[in-house]
Amino acid sequence: MPNFDFLTQPALPRPDVTPDDAAAIAAKNFGLAGRISELGSNQDRNFRIDTGDARYVLKLANPVFSADELRAQNAALRALAGSGIRIPEVIATTGGDELIEVEVRGTALFARVLRYLDGDPLTDVGRPSREQLRTLGALAGRVAAGLSPLRHPGLDRTTQWDARVSGEVVDLLLDHVAQPAKRTVVREATDAALARLRPLRDRLRVQAVHGDVTDDNIVLGHGGPGVIDFGDVSDGWLVAELAATVTSALHHVPDEPLAVLDVIEAFHAESPLDDADLAALWPLVVLRGAVLVVSGEQQVALEADNVYAAENRAHEWVAFDVARRLDAAELETLIRARLAPAPAQPSTGFGRLVALTTGPEHLADLSVMARDLDAGVWLSDDAEDRILARVCREHGHAVTRYTEARLTRARPDRSLPSATVALAVTLDAPTGVDVTAPFAGELALVEGSWLLRGDAVDLWLDGLTRPLTTATVDAGETIGTAIRLTAQLSTLAGHRPPALVTPTLPLSAWTTVSPDPSALFGIDLAVGAPDPEASLARRDATFAHVQEHYFAHPPLIERGWRHHLVDTRAQSYIDMVNNVTQIGHGHPRLVDAVRDQWARLNTNSRFHYDELSRFTERLAEIAPEGLDTVFLVNSGSEAVDLALRLAQIHTGRRTILAVTEAYHGWTIGSDAVSSSLGDNPRALETRPDWVKLVAAPNSLRGRHRGPDSAAAYLADLDADLAELDAAGTAVAGYIAEPVFGNAGGLMLPDGYLAGVYERVRARGGVCIADEVQVGYGRLGHYFWGSEQQGVVPDVITIAKAMGNGQPLGAVITRRDIAASFAAEGSFFSSAGGSPVSSVVGLTVLDVMRDEGLQQNAAEVGDHLAARLRELGKRHPLVGAVHGMGLYLGMELVLDRETLQPATEEAARVCDRMLAEGCIVQPTGDDKNVLKIKPPLCITRESADRFADALDLVLATL
Repeated sequence: MPNFDFLTQPALPRPDVTPDDAAAIAAKNFGLAGRISELGSNQDRNFRIDTGDARYVLKLANPVFSADELRAQNAALRALAGSGIRIPEVIATTGGDELIEVEVRGTALFARVLRYLDGDPLTDVGRPSREQLRTLGALAGRVAAGLSPLRHPGLDRTTQWDARVSGEVVDLLLDHVAQPAKRTVVREATDAALARLRPLRDRLRVQAVHGDVTDDNIVLGHGGPGVIDFGDVSDGWLVAELAATVTSALHHVPDEPLAVLDVIEAFHAESPLDDADLAALWPLVVLRGAVLVVSGEQQVALEADNVYAAENRAHEWVAFDVARRLDAAELETLIRARLAPAPAQPSTGFGRLVALTTGPEHLADLSVMARDLDAGVWLSDDAEDRILARVCREHGHAVTRYTEARLTRARPDRSLPSATVALAVTLDAPTGVDVTAPFAGELALVEGSWLLRGDAVDLWLDGLTRPLTTATVDAGETIGTAIRLTAQLSTLAGHRPPALVTPTLPLSAWTTVSPDPSALFGIDLAVGAPDPEASLARRDATFAHVQEHYFAHPPLIERGWRHHLVDTRAQSYIDMVNNVTQIGHGHPRLVDAVRDQWARLNTNSRFHYDELSRFTERLAEIAPEGLDTVFLVNSGSEAVDLALRLAQIHTGRRTILAVTEAYHGWTIGSDAVSSSLGDNPRALETRPDWVKLVAAPNSLRGRHRGPDSAAAYLADLDADLAELDAAGTAVAGYIAEPVFGNAGGLMLPDGYLAGVYERVRARGGVCIADEVQVGYGRLGHYFWGSEQQGVVPDVITIAKAMGNGQPLGAVITRRDIAASFAAEGSFFSSAGGSPVSSVVGLTVLDVMRDEGLQQNAAEVGDHLAARLRELGKRHPLVGAVHGMGLYLGMELVLDRETLQPATEEAARVCDRMLAEGCIVQPTGDDKNVLKIKPPLCITRESADRFADALDLVLATL
């Protein structure tokens, strides 16, 4: 029988063997009897036999495996005997054989027995200690060293775990990954790893390997750690042995992946790695993770009852996901740094690289705070050149900064971290400059860059011009000239670290590998790493804690552009929650208009200036017919508060009808009509006596459900009104959002609002539409939410979007209602309607018109809603998708029948979306609805990136 080749026979369901079958085989062939229990396996059948005196493992191999392959496994056990590693002992049959063929229901199977190795699997320890990680690495290294002399015909086999065929295995099994988002990620990561591995393949050493020295197969017992399960023994790459071990450790330390350096260092001490191994290791870790993912899905597809394979899928995905998110070049560098001999301390007394006198004015600011990068300049390919050129024009030469997180290297719509942190610095000297050696050493041209090798540190140079290719130079010797010179120090002899790295790993890991080059230029070039946690502590020290912030560990956001936010590490995020920023962050027209107006005048609306009347005219023009009079205030809360007072003054009554589940603001008045339990758990029991709550017409989870539920809710309202009539309580007004923003954009049942308005007006009440969240073009197909319901309110409240972040709100009503306020004197808002606020409001409306943002909300919103509803077909957690235009909500539930809210899952989704470069937050009474309300300038591409990220998060939650 030939040895197994997985590529020709990729489907390996376990043989059909019951515990009774196993008991009979053990008794007849090995003379063993006792309590039988099955052990987990992907492709074989393994049973533990407890005789009372000892324990054994009966192994029944998959019928595709030859006798030679099984004998090779036993040979591997013998090769490691006496190595100091606890390994299973081979138990012979009653006839003295190590292997016997048996028949189970017509299928011939090879059976073996090994002595059971006592101990707890390392996988059960939770988060392993450094010592346990080192134990894992050391065992893998000792196994690799012990197997290196082994030769056996049964080792010439091709298993799915042979790293040499990882790409082919992924190709064969990828379709078993049911979720397309996961398939895409596995495909992309596999292709990238294979490309990095390709030039190294012929240099990697082949020997006998265990293939699975992982946390599952290491047991910790009184006799020391032991290694079990030699079923994957074959010829393979030595470094792949370590890759398998590292991959198994990753899922234990996902938030501290550099902990696996302990595993690698311990392996290297037992089985030294060479240069090719070090370059290949991380791509092989990614490939091992990819194979684990696709194999686990295939095995579960083959055997739905394979609990072992099914339960492993979660941590196998974690290991793969952590590995593929880390940059392979960065990990290679840090691995080399850990394994390199302890270097001599590099001197800080280097000589100068150039003779130029450099001061603070010569430093080029490429950070997130740089004014030169406003208005989206940071996205230009030549942004760095433009800044360097400006500094040079003004000061003669320019130098970039060390460890600066460069905004110029941030990438929008990212799925992985951007490499933004600079370890190399650049000098721009348009008139040219002589370059001198800062220390003595050998200067050579290496792959297009100059390398000056010193005793304790290397200096890499780009842009140096010199006639000779190699030389031994003295400190201070002129070695060439440069116009633009890039310099980077490295403590790794002959190896250049990446010039820019991601902020994923601690900065301290890099400053040792690529030290500060400030001494070379005679000025401090180092930029301190931003500390979001320290900044959060400062906030909490003086800012009232009840003023919440997004995320437990929020990024430190210091820049916005259009529908993107950027943190101080120059990592971009798609902003999916900012309905405040209607036309986008940092809009140049708005910036210029505000700057100009501040330079001219800013005061209060008791003074007379044209911007005020121009703005209120525009608002009256876009308001529904009949609403012709405007009040300007500072916020939505104030707008709602004023609207309630207008209703009460105009009618001479106090009682306001408000719907449950709603949020209207934080002032005394607007809070009184707010009943959202998500914002105030005591809301229903603390409303004042002048507020009458009526049932929210929640067609998804309310007392009446479905799109035709308006009549039932109106019948409930009739009962409420009849009760008020009977008590002699007259209604002053009714307030509701025309789309339930706080529920994530839940649309009201058709006809509901028209019925309510008819009933309220019949009693002389005023109808208030709170459009603060959902109006002002956000619905795309309608400018006002009330239009969607086919009604015209008596009063509209707006804010948020109209100011694009500037405190600005408004109440738009009829002249007669507005005039009623005179009964309580005049109205005045210090900043409401100020010249700056008026200019902001006008500019927002101009930009919305000129850039077609309402139409964009309709088009991109419809596309995004369709994408989200498609996700709902594949992800059971999605209970419903609400909304219209760019006010959408995805309701997450644990059960689509009971609609049990998935509150914890929603929070986890938001946290994981942050890692995907997207900011989204939960809303609703149960905080289980993802609110999706980005700036109206969001592009279709960014909407797709958000949907793709959400698809992946839901698939891997």
